[in-house]
Order: sequence, then C-alpha cells, then structure tokens
Amino acid sequence: MESTTLISIGLIVVIFLALSIRIVKEYDRAVIFLLGRVTGVRGPGLILLIPVLEQMTQVSLRTITMNIPSQKIITKDNVSIDIAAVAYYKIIDPKKAVIAIEDITSAVNQISQTTVRNVVGQFSLDQLLSRTIDINQQIKNVIDGHTEPWGAEVTTVEIKDITLPENMQRAMAKEAEAERERRAKIVAAEGELQAAAKLGEAADLIAQHPVALQLRTLQTLAEIATEKNSTIVFPAQFMTTVQEAIKSLKHDAPST
Repeated sequence: MESTTLISIGLIVVIFLALSIRIVKEYDRAVIFLLGRVTGVRGPGLILLIPVLEQMTQVSLRTITMNIPSQKIITKDNVSIDIAAVAYYKIIDPKKAVIAIEDITSAVNQISQTTVRNVVGQFSLDQLLSRTIDINQQIKNVIDGHTEPWGAEVTTVEIKDITLPENMQRAMAKEAEAERERRAKIVAAEGELQAAAKLGEAADLIAQHPVALQLRTLQTLAEIATEKNSTIVFPAQFMTTVQEAIKSLKHDAPST
C-alpha cells in the first residue's frame, strides 16, 4: 500500500509540474492571468504557473515588419497615384498589448493604411517626390500616436513604391527633357560668352603687336601641314605676310 501511495503521489507531482512549468524565450514575455485578472508579466526563462488557476498569454518583443498594401490616393493637386509602404513596430508594453487591443497586428495594419492615405493626400505630387523623408516621418509620428495606448511603438515607416498614371509619366518625361535642353542651352550660352570675352582680350593684345597675327597665321599653317593627306593652297597675300613677318623679326633683333 505504501509503495502504491508513493507512486500515486509521484505521478501527481509529475503531472502538477508538467502543467505548471513554462519556458519563455529571451525575446518573449508572458502576461499572467489569475482567475481572469492580470497579475503581472514574467520571463524570460523558466516560470511556474498554478494549474487551472493561472493562464498565460505569450507576447513577442521583436520588431515586426508589416507591409502596407498598395492603395490609390489622390494628391493635393488631384493626381491619382498608387502607393505602397512598409512599417516596422514592436511591443514595448506586453500588458497593454494583451488587454487593450484584441488583435494588435491587424489594428496597426489598418491604422497604417488610413494614415498613409490621409497624410499623402495633404501633399502635391512634386512635394511627395521631393520630400519623401519628411512625409515618412510625419506618417510614423501619426501612427505612433495611435499605437502608444496599445503598448506598441512604431520605429520606422517607409514609402517603398509610387506608381504614376502613364499620361503623368509621359508628361514628367517631357518636362525633364525640356529642363535638360534648357540647361544645355544655358551652358552653351555661358561658353559663348566666356569665349567672346577671351577673343576680345586676344584682339586687344594682337592690336598692340601686329606681327602676332602673322605668326599666328604661320602656326595655323604648320598645324595643317601635320596632316600628310592635306593639300594647302597659299593665298596671294601669304608671301607678303611672310616677308613682313621676317622683316619685323629682323628689325626687332638688333634692339634685343
């Protein structure tokens, strides 16, 4: 009888331990309920529950990646676009995440879609394309304000895809091409202006030294002569120019 009693007690102890022992991972927390009332948060590691009287709900503290589905949005300047985004959030208060909201993942997803639509609708298309970082931050702040009572914190929201209508894409391509042509014309005009200024300085310098123009002519002919397949035709006044250049050089030689 005694051995049977000991075996029975041993089985009861084993069953009790099997029902009461729980292991909570490092990135999880256990919200404990005693007869339906929250008594605290436990973990990580080994925890003991009172069988039947205590239950636990496990909550992950890891950052959750949530895709915000693509949705049609009308911008402030009445352009219809499709926007998809991604949000990152994590649970910072397991107790609130369990008792304040039924399904926090679905709730965050729904409020994120609504917030993206409302915030983006306040900006024009040009602002949306040029101020994406500021818009992401504004969306994040609005969502975070809604999720804070649920024990969740939104760390990042990023607009990852903006799809424009085809007619708008063509119009923007034409606008970009026109802008590139405008810049090219401005650069060419600035080059002509600088070249004209330098030519004016060169003309003033040549006017002070007439022989410089003749020497420049000879240099140009020498450059042409480097092409062996070229035929050079000397104008009639060329010999006069050469003679004047030689005479000028002879005249300047004694003075140096």
